[in-house]
Amino acid sequence: MDKRSVEESILERRLEWFRDLKFGMMIHWGPYSQQRYIQFDASWPLSEEDTWARPNWQGDINEFRKEYWALNKTFNPTQFNPRQWAQLAVQAGMKYLIFTTKHLDGFNMYDTNLSDYKITGVDCPYHTNPYSDITASLFDAFRTEELAIGIYYSKADWHSPYYWIPDQLAHNRYPNYDTIKYPEIWQKFVDFVHGQIKELMTRYGSIDILWLDAGWIRPPSFELNMDRLVRIARQFQPDLIVVDRTVGGRYENYLTPEGEVPSDPLLEKPWETCMPIGNQWSYNPRDKYKSIAQLIHLLVDVVAKGGNLLLNIGPKPDGQFPSEAINRLLEIGKWIRINGEAIYKTRPYPPFRKSEWAYTHRGNVVYAIYLLEDDKETLPSPLIIPYINVASKSQIYLLGVEEPMSWQQDEKGIRINIPKSIAMRPPARYACTFRIETDKSGR
Repeated sequence: MDKRSVEESILERRLEWFRDLKFGMMIHWGPYSQQRYIQFDASWPLSEEDTWARPNWQGDINEFRKEYWALNKTFNPTQFNPRQWAQLAVQAGMKYLIFTTKHLDGFNMYDTNLSDYKITGVDCPYHTNPYSDITASLFDAFRTEELAIGIYYSKADWHSPYYWIPDQLAHNRYPNYDTIKYPEIWQKFVDFVHGQIKELMTRYGSIDILWLDAGWIRPPSFELNMDRLVRIARQFQPDLIVVDRTVGGRYENYLTPEGEVPSDPLLEKPWETCMPIGNQWSYNPRDKYKSIAQLIHLLVDVVAKGGNLLLNIGPKPDGQFPSEAINRLLEIGKWIRINGEAIYKTRPYPPFRKSEWAYTHRGNVVYAIYLLEDDKETLPSPLIIPYINVASKSQIYLLGVEEPMSWQQDEKGIRINIPKSIAMRPPARYACTFRIETDKSGR
């Protein structure tokens, strides 16, 4: 088997592993989490053309940038406790982490040697803290809890002098010079990116996913030499999944629809919906959080359509998770402890998602998940599971209940006779799962 075939075989195996995880935590965190900038979302307002990121703000963009890039001097998250974050992720039922090691603003949340604009820099008051290399502290804590590790890295870097040349206007998110006309400057930026990727791949233990953002950095105008970049990364992390998101091609190993769930199942390629727990990616004390029911239904919808849910949390500037986020994560975890076998290591099952029903399967076991409306806490009895026919000797269980359910097959589907005591107080809120033991001939 040649080297290319070996790499493809490894990647195929790793993507099946990824499909099994189903639920992950994303964290957007940096100096932009501080009070002065909470009305904005992460570092996006630095881009002059992206006015959506500066609602109700007017002023000199260059003065804004000067103030923004000084936020490192006041970023001091003294309440950051990586173990608590990792333990909360486990309690929520999450299986992997994607952490923003560097966002568009170019601030490094790790101890890079290639920039002084970093969490461990002398200008940042947090640099004397034992957890100052936040990426190292976080990865160690999550790895101890046996969660997979993913690195978010922005290919664009608005702080780099090789991306936005100083003293030259930058009107948009792109480099502020002609990279074709000045290839020597662009090559310095390419070398910088490759150098940082090598740092992240060699200093921070086993890495499972490299999640590359800023999809507009792509050929032909902005060639990062992805062949070399990935070769460097996989030299040290041979099992690495690479997500050159929105670019396509051989280095977008899985798809990442952002802030939405596809209307139809995506079955041809692994995918992951990344979604904030509220409306904003970074911390905002006035953010409106999704309800617990919305979040559980979101997870079920994504999994039934063949994807993973990457749920984003924006920590506070002091290093703590907002109480609203903690409450929701704990409630999701309670639900998963009862219904997790219908989520993890499953694959989508026709008809996937129809109205209040979602379907998954593992081998010849089918899971029918009934989504309750927000204000409903009881189950109807009898309850019809539509779209499925099963063999007469099949057994059907409501997860969280030891005894099998009584049922009959009719033209509408499977009629479940739920005992009144269980229907009035089902084992799980928000959604209940029926485990149907069937076989291929029973559909």
